[in-house]
Amino acid sequence: MQPTIVSREEWIEARKKLLTKEKEHSRRGDEIAAQRRALPWVRIEKDYVFETERGSRTLAELFDGRSQLMTYHFMFAPGWEAGCKSCSFLADHFDGVNLHLAHHDVTLVAVSLAPLAESLPYKRRMNWRFDWVSSHGSDFNYDFHVSVREAEKATGRRYYNFVETESSGGEAPGMSVFCRGDDGEVYHTYSAYARGLDVLVGTHQFLDMTPKGRNETTIMDWVRRHDEYDGVLSARPDPRQKAAV
Repeated sequence: MQPTIVSREEWIEARKKLLTKEKEHSRRGDEIAAQRRALPWVRIEKDYVFETERGSRTLAELFDGRSQLMTYHFMFAPGWEAGCKSCSFLADHFDGVNLHLAHHDVTLVAVSLAPLAESLPYKRRMNWRFDWVSSHGSDFNYDFHVSVREAEKATGRRYYNFVETESSGGEAPGMSVFCRGDDGEVYHTYSAYARGLDVLVGTHQFLDMTPKGRNETTIMDWVRRHDEYDGVLSARPDPRQKAAV
């Protein structure tokens, strides 16, 4: 599409008009973030246990000594040889922010339904350093509506993103947040799904500043696992990674 070509003065005027809307958007975002923080909490009643590279751990132990826990529901079902392409794209952003989160009282982990022995080889392939745990054998993925039991699949409907929809799918992405209360209990404070996760994708924020934007026909149709782009060599294992269990 041929852009409109104008003088510098005309461009400044157009940019200032857009800046007014951008500021309104930022202020509205601040208001929504405040409402998000003000949501009520739900106490976790179940004793969820996860398989980790350091052995079995409870949900409370995943906090790793911090008071806040973010669990990214990574689409990787039992029997899969590779993780979801879109989840992998999003997870590429984790290691950069994780150091800062850890020093701001937040622990971030990825959680998948597949046994750890199946997901860890893919983690090494992707050269990721963040903690990735398995909820295999627990109700965690089902209770937070990112995995579907066979009986539910048979109905052709599922509950996802806070509504019931027609679907025959199994795995879905999401982010669930938890906090340790002053009473020592674990509370669920927030979950987001589908387009609610877009804010976590830093690459999108960069692309949205460019004239061609995301340049896609369907959502993330251009995205590849980072070792599958043309001209990119397969990622070498990070020597800091631990061996598979």
